Amino acid sequence: MGDRTHTHPGAAGRAMTADHPASVRNVVLVGPSGSGKTTLVEALALTAGAVNRAGRVEDGGTVSDHDDIEHRQHRSVQLSLVPVEWDGIKINLLDTPGYADFVGELRAGLRAADAALFVVSASDGVDGATRMVWEECQAVGMPRALVVTHLESARADFEEMTRACAEAFGADDPDAVLPLYLPLRGPAGPDGHAPVTGLVGLLSQKLFDYSPGERKESEPGEDQLPGLEEARDRLIEGIIAESEDETLMDRYLGGEQVDVKTLIEDLERAVARGTFHPVLAAAPAAEDARQGLGTVELLELITRGFPTPFEHPMPDVTDLDGTPRPLTPCDPEGPLVAEVVKTSSDPYVGRISLVRVFSGTLRPDDTVHVSGHGLADRGHEDHDVDEKTGALSMAFGKQQRPVEQAVAGDLVCVAKLGRAETGDTLSAKDDPLLMEPWRMPDPLLPLAIQAHSKPDEDKLSLGLSRLVAEDPTMRLEQNQDTHQVVLWCLGEAHADVALERLRSRYGVQVDVVPHKVPLRETFAGKAAGRGRHVKQSGGHGQYAICEIEVEPLPGGSGIEFVDKVVGGAVPRQFIPSVEKGVRAQAAKGIAAGHPLVDVRVTLLDGKSHSVDSSDAAFQTAGALALREAAAETRIHLLEPVAEVSVLIPDDYVGAVMSDLSGRRGRVLGTEQTGAGRTLIRAEVPEFEIGRYAIDLRSLSHGTATFSRAYARHEPMPPQVAERLREQDGDTP
Repeated sequence: MGDRTHTHPGAAGRAMTADHPASVRNVVLVGPSGSGKTTLVEALALTAGAVNRAGRVEDGGTVSDHDDIEHRQHRSVQLSLVPVEWDGIKINLLDTPGYADFVGELRAGLRAADAALFVVSASDGVDGATRMVWEECQAVGMPRALVVTHLESARADFEEMTRACAEAFGADDPDAVLPLYLPLRGPAGPDGHAPVTGLVGLLSQKLFDYSPGERKESEPGEDQLPGLEEARDRLIEGIIAESEDETLMDRYLGGEQVDVKTLIEDLERAVARGTFHPVLAAAPAAEDARQGLGTVELLELITRGFPTPFEHPMPDVTDLDGTPRPLTPCDPEGPLVAEVVKTSSDPYVGRISLVRVFSGTLRPDDTVHVSGHGLADRGHEDHDVDEKTGALSMAFGKQQRPVEQAVAGDLVCVAKLGRAETGDTLSAKDDPLLMEPWRMPDPLLPLAIQAHSKPDEDKLSLGLSRLVAEDPTMRLEQNQDTHQVVLWCLGEAHADVALERLRSRYGVQVDVVPHKVPLRETFAGKAAGRGRHVKQSGGHGQYAICEIEVEPLPGGSGIEFVDKVVGGAVPRQFIPSVEKGVRAQAAKGIAAGHPLVDVRVTLLDGKSHSVDSSDAAFQTAGALALREAAAETRIHLLEPVAEVSVLIPDDYVGAVMSDLSGRRGRVLGTEQTGAGRTLIRAEVPEFEIGRYAIDLRSLSHGTATFSRAYARHEPMPPQVAERLREQDGDTP
């Protein structure tokens, strides 16, 4: 693995297809923004012969097909597929965004992949968010390897970075995170920095020199070997510790020389099982070079050490009624089960779905069943429809090259699936199935928007529906209380991208407006009111008088109406009219325009007229009576309170609890969840957590997560209510 001479790259001028799952490797690249994932993908594609020297596919388009938004923001904002071929193996490289706002794209990449490459920068180290993703992969047993980039940096230290990786990712077994190669540095320049020019294989003890522009193998000098012995011995012991041959360690410690071929085979098995995590080094090629440093070694690791789709556990599959449906993993002849992992729009082709085939074989012009369940709370309706697939293709930058089929284990782009959304299951028309969806992060940052003009208003609904169809981490809310259109996003950058896509893709210009929190009103004490609606001149007369008493009820009681009229003072047919008028006025509000709740309204008395009394007249009288009663007592403003759960590393518990207290929060309790994390449960007014998704990320350096759920409305402190009235005239 990596200790061989150069293998033959695949041809660049044709679409890469796989005839069998064994010839596919699906690899997701994970790492923080700026770690060099996209540069590494392009370097791998260059080495594999998929691109030309300029880092572009032969017929144009960038290697990682990111949209114009990414170039303007100088960050990747979406999942990108780059297929390359090496040694007869098709490698689907899934480049993911490193910025926290686009973690939904990362999770889609993890779902579609069978193994992960964690890309860490030698100059920046390992961040907490990357550790969290590592733990997620560890929990499901996904094989992982590490790639150290930015070795050209003056302060880059590969050995120190390797130790940091072992500390961060090998808490249970540091000897399971070890380098396969050590970088070889050339002569120091005028600044004293010695550039990395090659690698030394610890197992083969051979030197791979990249300084000529492509990889050249040679024997290391005698002066170079002694420095390798300690690292080589530790690597061998780490590999043997993971060997299925339990006698191998005793034989090695007894002085037996273990054959390198045996070590490589054990290494490959341990990597595929996810129990050993090799560390490699990589750097982009120089301007006149054909291969970037470490790219050949990395391609060989992927093809020989990473698992085939056969070894990927099958997600749970059920019939549409929920009955479990056991399937043979990755069987090209089995029932069709595929999943949409990404949805995008092309101005010429229309909607394009990136699909991972888990079972069966997908072909162009197939009629498939599209099942989408479980995201109704995010503006995605459950649906079960039959659709005909369009052309199947593989992405090469902005080019789409047609393919004849996609076997189980492969990834493919499918055109013209007009109803399919990200997370949907594709199955056979006559055998519809449903896959358990992957875990989506909750969007917790509200963005209230309104159409900029009347033409934008006409297009807004369609643009928003397409936007949330592409991105299941975005939730669309039409708030019935505040009458606002709210896009719930993962962060500010996520919101910026959503607005830009509305403008550039769907031609919709919107304005961002302050997000309103749905308030309520209630009576502070008992009060009486008299509603008199008398009009007996000019046409048909109106006559209705009613007297009511209003008293507060416990929170969550709503509006209770009680009839205590005696003697027929209000005719029986008009009592429902009074109630209707009271409820209509309560819905409009009686002080600041917020709905009235948690009161009992008792109708005590009234008067009527044999001719002029009517349903409408008593509705009006009921509303007037409620308004008069409100003028006789103090009205409480009620604010919504959320139950908040924060999962935080122990190092930040104090800071988070202090911050919650500063938001008028009440901490209900804490509990240890293992792995050095604490779960904090608190109740916090929703007014105080509008931007909590951003603030918590800053406070915890991206290592915390939180959830929120509505608990109840409760009285707002008088000073806060008064400040609110002063700020915006009772319109929060």
